[in-house]
Amino acid sequence: MEVTRVRGLSGLSLTPSLPPRRRFHATLAKKKDNESQQPLRISNSTLARAAIGVFGLGFIDAGYSGDWSRIGVITPQNEEFLRLAAFLVVPICVLFIFRVPKEPDY
Repeated sequence: MEVTRVRGLSGLSLTPSLPPRRRFHATLAKKKDNESQQPLRISNSTLARAAIGVFGLGFIDAGYSGDWSRIGVITPQNEEFLRLAAFLVVPICVLFIFRVPKEPDY
């Protein structure tokens, strides 16, 4: 990779594909009115359901995969405890997923 010398603050140009004195054109920060794109809107209840589901899946992963104790993140005793706790936590998470009130979708 060829590094070109440029006089300035950095001293080196780390973009070998561009000439060092190339000028860039100004761009608009706002979108034009004819380019209307709907933002991604997700209701709070959907986000809450997803977070509860990930929490429950985390107990299943930590308790049954064996990876966490193998790499030393948790002890085998903690893994056994998480495996037993998953029997309580996962049904509660499923209950909470269905009990979260629905909000109208956007």
